[in-house]
Amino acid sequence: MDTWLIIVIVIAVLIVLALVALAITKRGGASKERKREQALEHLREAELLAARADKEQALADEQAARARRERAEAEERTALAEREAHEHTVHAQQERSMAAELKAKAEKLAPGLAQSDGSHHQVDADRRDVAEEQDVVRHDDPVRQDDPVRREASPQQEGPHGATRA
Repeated sequence: MDTWLIIVIVIAVLIVLALVALAITKRGGASKERKREQALEHLREAELLAARADKEQALADEQAARARRERAEAEERTALAEREAHEHTVHAQQERSMAAELKAKAEKLAPGLAQSDGSHHQVDADRRDVAEEQDVVRHDDPVRQDDPVRREASPQQEGPHGATRA
């Protein structure tokens, strides 16, 4: 074979190899570009999901804080109502004690007078006043049903003429 023919074949093979290498490079570059675009899309989607998650977390934190604040306010109102009810109970007991002392003094001054009807009606009126004060506590304050003050002033324990029994 002639040398020039061998040279032409070698050049043709080199050209074919160069074309194949160029095609592979282009194909690899296109694949890399597709992968890069896909990676960017995943990053954008991840950022969007992270932003949504942050928003939901903030809403959850806010809701939990609101619930804690409402619970604290309710506990504060309950404590205040219980303290006021206790104060009313103490005041009622002081008045009962004073009434008993006055009754004892009256009995000392005029024995048998406390047994008459007039005195008995006054004691009932005093008891009605105490019952009305306890009704104010029962209706105005959100006190629990199991509170001893409520049990004291419950309508089931009312005596004649609307007075409560101690």
